[in-house]
Amino acid sequence: MKNRITRITAALAAAALLAGCGSISSKDGGYYATEAAAQESYNYDSAAGGTDSSLMPANAAEAATDETAQKIIYNASLSMESTDFDAARETLMAAVEANDAWMESTSVYGTEKDHDRSADYTVRVPVDNYRAFLAAVGEAGSVRNVSENAENITSSYIDVQARLTALEAQRTRLNELADQAETTADLLEIESQLSDVQYQLENYTRQLRNMDQQVSYSTVDIYLQEVVTLTPTGVTFTERIADAFGGGWDAFVGFVQGLVIALVYLWPVVLIAVVVVFILRKVWKKRPKKEKLPKPAQTPPPAEYPVKPSDEPKPKY
Repeated sequence: MKNRITRITAALAAAALLAGCGSISSKDGGYYATEAAAQESYNYDSAAGGTDSSLMPANAAEAATDETAQKIIYNASLSMESTDFDAARETLMAAVEANDAWMESTSVYGTEKDHDRSADYTVRVPVDNYRAFLAAVGEAGSVRNVSENAENITSSYIDVQARLTALEAQRTRLNELADQAETTADLLEIESQLSDVQYQLENYTRQLRNMDQQVSYSTVDIYLQEVVTLTPTGVTFTERIADAFGGGWDAFVGFVQGLVIALVYLWPVVLIAVVVVFILRKVWKKRPKKEKLPKPAQTPPPAEYPVKPSDEPKPKY
């Protein structure tokens, strides 16, 4: 009995050691040495109006399907404006459909009446259509800026694959031990180990599937704003001064219009205020005036009498 328990325990320890060795071999293969490279990212700000990718190579689509290729996640963020919001939105939707992409989230703000609409879109695009999609988006309006990001997750991907391989080998060994178990206690112990291994397998499988989806589908965030006039690019100082004067006049006209609209909205309050002021003035005029009291008579100051010269002789010196 003791020998059988010892064999079962040794077999379980060997299975666990097998999984650990698989994980360590992944680390020795350069996981920690290249961990910084896996987290490395690149940011790019293109000139306004440009939508050509500066990060993704032309053969990125073929490389993404190659098992030995680098696993890179490409993301982009665009900010654009248009004087025709509806036409720009239709162009964006057409670009999504033409490139086999799908809309992950959509948010629209403002109203058509006030011409202040804006929208946030998050689009998932197949990596082989990433460059074509950016070019199609550029036709929707005036692109103000483009930011791209490339994240290399190759080492993390290899590490997860190695862990999955080791766990599958451990599961196979535990199944063999379960077939050889002679007591219920041994079988329960093995099933407990199998349950833990199965949980880890599902977790790593989910991680690997998520990585594959991020590599296969790029994420593009788009901000679209409705404007009256497009923001000029590459203008001179004189043109900027002229735009400032024009903008100041437009702001003044907008202020006056807003004031008039506010007064129209508040016309009942203004009318009541005018009536109250009119009544108060009428009441004030009808009040009796206070009679002015006569001023008291003023007594003349006492007369000054001339001082007579003294009759005493002046002393002689």
